[in-house]
Amino acid sequence: MPLALAAALLPALAGATSAPADLVNPLIGTTNGGNVFPGTVVPFGMFQFTPEASPLPGKKSPIAAPGGYEYRADAIRGFAFTNVEGWGCGGASGDVPVMPITEEVTTSPSSDFRHAYASKFSHANEKAKAGHYQVKLDNGVTADLTSALHSGAGRFAFPAGKPVNILVRASDSEVGSENATVSVDKANHRISGSVTSGNFCGYIDKADRHSYYTVHYVIEFDQPFASTGTWKDTTVSKGGTKSDGGSGYGDKGWPKEGKGSGAWVGFKPGTKDVNIRVGISYVSAANAQANLDAEVPKGTTFESVRDNAVAAWNKQLSRITVEGGTPDQQTTFYTALYHALMHPNVFSDVNGEYMGFDQQVHKVSGTQKAQYANFSGWDVYRSQLPLVAWLEPKIASDIGQSLYNQAQQNKGVWDRWTHNNGATHVMNGDPAAPSIAGIYAFGARDFDVKGALASLVHAADNPTELDKSMDGCPVECVGQRPGLEQWLKLHYIPVGAPSWGPAADTLELVASEFALSALSDRMGDKATSSRFLERAQYWRNLFDPKATPEGGYIRNRNADGTWALVKDDDDKEAHAFTPATGDGFVEGSAAQYVWMVPFNVHGLFEAMGGMAKATKRLDNYFYQPDGTFAVTKSGPLHAELDNEPSIGGPWLYNYAGQPWKTQELVRRVLDTIWLNAPNGIPGNDDLGEMSSWYVFAALGIYPNIPGRAEFIVGSPIFTKAVVHREGGDVTILAPNAGAGKPYVQALKVDGKATDRSWLPEDFALKGGTLEFDLGNTPNKTWASKAKDAPPSFDIKK
Repeated sequence: MPLALAAALLPALAGATSAPADLVNPLIGTTNGGNVFPGTVVPFGMFQFTPEASPLPGKKSPIAAPGGYEYRADAIRGFAFTNVEGWGCGGASGDVPVMPITEEVTTSPSSDFRHAYASKFSHANEKAKAGHYQVKLDNGVTADLTSALHSGAGRFAFPAGKPVNILVRASDSEVGSENATVSVDKANHRISGSVTSGNFCGYIDKADRHSYYTVHYVIEFDQPFASTGTWKDTTVSKGGTKSDGGSGYGDKGWPKEGKGSGAWVGFKPGTKDVNIRVGISYVSAANAQANLDAEVPKGTTFESVRDNAVAAWNKQLSRITVEGGTPDQQTTFYTALYHALMHPNVFSDVNGEYMGFDQQVHKVSGTQKAQYANFSGWDVYRSQLPLVAWLEPKIASDIGQSLYNQAQQNKGVWDRWTHNNGATHVMNGDPAAPSIAGIYAFGARDFDVKGALASLVHAADNPTELDKSMDGCPVECVGQRPGLEQWLKLHYIPVGAPSWGPAADTLELVASEFALSALSDRMGDKATSSRFLERAQYWRNLFDPKATPEGGYIRNRNADGTWALVKDDDDKEAHAFTPATGDGFVEGSAAQYVWMVPFNVHGLFEAMGGMAKATKRLDNYFYQPDGTFAVTKSGPLHAELDNEPSIGGPWLYNYAGQPWKTQELVRRVLDTIWLNAPNGIPGNDDLGEMSSWYVFAALGIYPNIPGRAEFIVGSPIFTKAVVHREGGDVTILAPNAGAGKPYVQALKVDGKATDRSWLPEDFALKGGTLEFDLGNTPNKTWASKAKDAPPSFDIKK
């Protein structure tokens, strides 16, 4: 966000114990699969200046982790200008790493791009803060990095008596590049060029083993070059000033060593500090220069860029102010909020231009201020986009318009996982519908929602050749709605249709159908709303009430209507269904997926045989037979709250009249698998989705129904929290909050006692005050009656 806009929108820090940016620990989530990057970025920033670590010993990947960094790694090979927070596969981006070195360049850095000219480092010499990253490398150089919206600044302090050189690894994007260019301009102390890349998850399937974006860069130095050089593949050219060539993607999606290009510049002996300013653009070299000149013009000090970045985070993070809790809880909370407010990120330049999915230059118009990119739809529709819309309706409106723009430029296809200006097709279902519906439900209304809805409805009703194609399946099916033809005919995704997992795809699609129903209703189209609400109930077609003696499950079904046998990876032959199976599911099991009908929980409970049986099954799902919690790493029969298919589960006790168990479970998760430590995020953060779950859970509320804005009530961990919103503040008071006190004894909404364990949509949109009375023993009578449970949405019978 531009600083002036941030300053105008965001209030002062009322009641916070410290400036929130000071409480952020970007190293949280840098191991244990969190895949976050510890480098510097501003809120929703295009430019991410962050370390690229060499891979861990024995790892074949070109990088340490998908975020470019792994806390266990001990060497850094450069500092890249781009990255994406918390993603999976092999990562991507990580474009144009620059590396300060204290040795002469004698062999090509591309001969071993994983390790050549890398430097060891120690975490004792590393500092990561919101808006600022610093590390002293074992080669003696101290690197200081900071960012603006489309640009950044770096300072490299070199040791005395050593060569002073900086590599620009033009081709060394995280998973390779198709082409790269680099040009050294000695007269103007400038290096510029571009890299063309993509290949996100390309090692999984050739459907994504291609390029779809080009990033242009300009690097300006604060002093003359004493020497220059370039390389191409394994050939080094001392004195060279131009080179080109990509690393390629290899036969299996991993770049091979010995290919690539780059340049280096050297400085006179005795040089202590080298300062750089960097601008990037996905449109053109001219726009990269314009972005740099607008944000970090010549003469700007490193300290001023750093201070502006920190100020931007303080203003953004102070959208929510908290009091109470432990220091670790405050740090974990603000770090989660920090991670949740990075993506989707600005993709248009300062002049409003951006590269579209049609590889043509477009320009934002009307009320849209910026185009946004990097949309992990399968993840963020659940709570991250609702959080952004709740806190920043204008930004979320622009995100909604950006998604619609992408689809229009992509021949009407709303891709489920987009990277920069490319479609990657990764994951399953059709998350665009709940994403748009959730953005709108939480108050972001300033975009062409009618056009977006019409496009989504058309895609839901009209199978394309891509929807019929098996290309990319299972992980990267190329269609927006793989298997749509079968869906419209059979009312479920059968075995053999284009899909990742037919049962999981069915559950994802019913979430999309419900979202279209909810959004159509808001638009006044009752007929379309009713039609899609009926389609949302198609989950029943894969619910087999006799799947096991203990009860029914969602399971795979053949096109002829028969129930399918299952075959997991370690099975030699197909066999009868078991709840532990992953066959038919995506990153989860039948036991974990059966709960994923958030819009009609009461209907699901009825299908399970009633409230008592459903509650017993929830108990068996979240608890071991001896009563201990089973919230992660407890096997396929239990919850896995490090991944999206399970994160709605703990809130379901509110529907069962036992909200105290939700309070107990959620607090258990907050206290044990979210930590102020490098392993403090339980699994991929997925562009802030998991962190958004933590933010809501710590506040004691959660939006469990994608496409709507009701909150399910848990219990807060802070004595006071204020969510500052344009539509009205939300104040959450819990004076008794503290360790061992997760249980709601009573709740007041705007001063009136309530026995409901949920909040209507008006509360999210208009604001209000919650007053929690918390204690250390469960109040099993509060919100225990059926009338107090959150709503479910079913067709009228």
